[in-house]
Amino acid sequence: MTGKQIAIIGGGPAGLMAAEVLSVSGHQVTVYDSMPTVARKFLLAGKSGLNITHSEDYIRFANRFGPSSDLLRSALDAFTPDDIRTWAAGLGTETFTGSSGRIFPKVMKASPLLRAWLRRLETRGVKVLTRHRWSGFADGGFAFETPTGRTIIQCDAALLALGGASYPRLGSDAAWIAWLRDRGVEIADFQPANCGFDVAWSEIFKERFAGEPLKAVTLTSDAGTFPGEFVVSQHGVEGSLVYAHAASLRERLASDGHAALIVDLAPGRTAERLWRDLARQDGKASLSNRLRKGAGIEGVKTALLRELAPSDTLADQDRLAQLIKALPIPLLSPRPIAEAISSAGGIRWSSVDDGYMLKALPSVFVAGEMIDWEAPTGGYLLSACFATGRAAAKGIETWLQR
Repeated sequence: MTGKQIAIIGGGPAGLMAAEVLSVSGHQVTVYDSMPTVARKFLLAGKSGLNITHSEDYIRFANRFGPSSDLLRSALDAFTPDDIRTWAAGLGTETFTGSSGRIFPKVMKASPLLRAWLRRLETRGVKVLTRHRWSGFADGGFAFETPTGRTIIQCDAALLALGGASYPRLGSDAAWIAWLRDRGVEIADFQPANCGFDVAWSEIFKERFAGEPLKAVTLTSDAGTFPGEFVVSQHGVEGSLVYAHAASLRERLASDGHAALIVDLAPGRTAERLWRDLARQDGKASLSNRLRKGAGIEGVKTALLRELAPSDTLADQDRLAQLIKALPIPLLSPRPIAEAISSAGGIRWSSVDDGYMLKALPSVFVAGEMIDWEAPTGGYLLSACFATGRAAAKGIETWLQR
């Protein structure tokens, strides 16, 4: 079985993890990547602290992938968050658990881990060819555009790990969709995931408050109610608390044509307490003073109330207390997929067998964000990319044995 020629197209976390597994088995593995260096999105994610996985109870962790949770389960079981930490430690990267349960390298950055990983792959004989852009199938093999011209490679098995459609400037541009559809692979259209949303802010509000965070709030949608903070942007709303609701909001917009995030501006107080505290304020005082003294609300929170609520509502004490607890932010649309942290959609699970091989293309396997699954931020995306890369590599080994 050993000594087979394996092509891995895409040098992100899923592709590199597959290369590691296959190189241990003695295969001749070559990783092809379109960019000047591999793992560009991985490095970008690590600029502000590489969130490598999550420490929550594993059963809860494994169910964070929505409708795909059961389909991903065997891959996740084979490479759990604890396994990821052990693997990182083996590359000299110790990890720690943050206050939110997210797990980070102690050095916070992605670059030391990636450098050590690439060194280990090199010692195991893995070749990495950059500036090799896959341009489709040709002559029973795979065509690439390179700095020296077009080349066609043949191999015993191939893994496609080309990512989704977010951050196309880093290499994940989904150009592969047409080539796979032509070969009978079913693909769900890509949509933005873990993304911000457009809101029709007034020019005055945008000018004064774009970039301002709303801290110590909760946001509610069909996904549930979560505490945290989010940011007002020029276009609408952004931030991890918004991303937690992105999938349900995207679906609501698609089905109903409208959706709203419900913000609680004072989650530590009940509506009844707010009513009493506001009632004690001088009726002749300005709204800003009454909100600051009676509800502990000021700055961008006050501005948000003024922006979204009619003036007669703000003058009504009963309705004001209710709005503070449940202020709807009407959304227009998700931000473009090029800005999204990740993408939903991709190769449908019905087109992939249990070993991550494409049913329509024997010997061609897939892993990572190319497949139709999504997950919230918090280390889940990266964990599943690692896990599916390993699972696809195991699938390749099993297929070669047969």
